[in-house]
Amino acid sequence: MEIFIFARFQARPGSETEVEAALREVVPPSRAEAGCVSLHVFRSIRDSQVFYIHSRWKDEAAFDEHARLPHTTKFIERVEPLLDHRVEAQRCQLLM
Repeated sequence: MEIFIFARFQARPGSETEVEAALREVVPPSRAEAGCVSLHVFRSIRDSQVFYIHSRWKDEAAFDEHARLPHTTKFIERVEPLLDHRVEAQRCQLLM
């Protein structure tokens, strides 16, 4: 069953450019993964410190594999010190 991931990242003041750069770097290899159906990154219009990733995976195992890959773990290590809050992520299924 396909799953959807909604992740929210809030950059520390002054770290927005670095967070955006890290996101731009991790997206291409993530999109290239066999289990990735789609992946998009968004930045809030009203709060430039807030970023979102919306991704769609063929199943939970594909996302679990993504979470273990080197480009993903390096991204998390790089971005965590730049954030005001922990990354908030939800695994969801489509209802309608």
